Amino acid sequence: MKIETALILCAGYGKRVKPLTDVTPKPLLKINDLTLLQRCINLIESLDINHILLNTFYLQDEIKNYIKNNNFKAKISIIEDGDKILDTGGGILNLMNASSSEDFFIFNPDTLWSKDYIMELKEMESFYFKKKLNNILMLVNEKLNFDENLKGDFSLNENLIAKNNVNNFIYTGCQILNKNSFKNLNVETFSIRNIWNDFIKKNQLYGYESKKKFLHVTNLDIFKKLQGL
Repeated sequence: MKIETALILCAGYGKRVKPLTDVTPKPLLKINDLTLLQRCINLIESLDINHILLNTFYLQDEIKNYIKNNNFKAKISIIEDGDKILDTGGGILNLMNASSSEDFFIFNPDTLWSKDYIMELKEMESFYFKKKLNNILMLVNEKLNFDENLKGDFSLNENLIAKNNVNNFIYTGCQILNKNSFKNLNVETFSIRNIWNDFIKKNQLYGYESKKKFLHVTNLDIFKKLQGL
């Protein structure tokens, strides 16, 4: 089995990289002449995923024009959050409702995605279907984090995610989710962490460990340091 649809979360305000995001949405910030969004789309296309849905809210016309003016191979559909920003959980559910797919790769473009992740993502996808899961998060040990101030939120043991006294794993910004993860939920403002925490309570949140150096635009200082890498 193979995932046919990817979601990219592009609705946020990007407050931690102000004043850059006063006029430019965070996904369109450039690292070495490539936007964060283009890096993410390039990786998705390299996974032979032909349909991408992305959500917009803040400075949404900038993102719409960017997609319109670039000739990406994949079909890209833009889904607006609506009158209010839906946060990560509500945004994902709203995107899923616009698709007939059941399983989705979901990306946060704040991470500097590259083709170096292809093998890991394919292995994570294979594990997801082999084990018949409905969720899996790509995590990385905080030792591989470029931003040394960003600490772990989770523990990971044999692909099972928990929270305990030693939380040394960070969410990379990529996950696979099935629509059933949002069963009986309505589109409204809520964080995806609410979904994760419910799964953790049931010992049903799964993880895959990335071994790649984790490059992520955490704030303005880190954004500047990432230039030229």
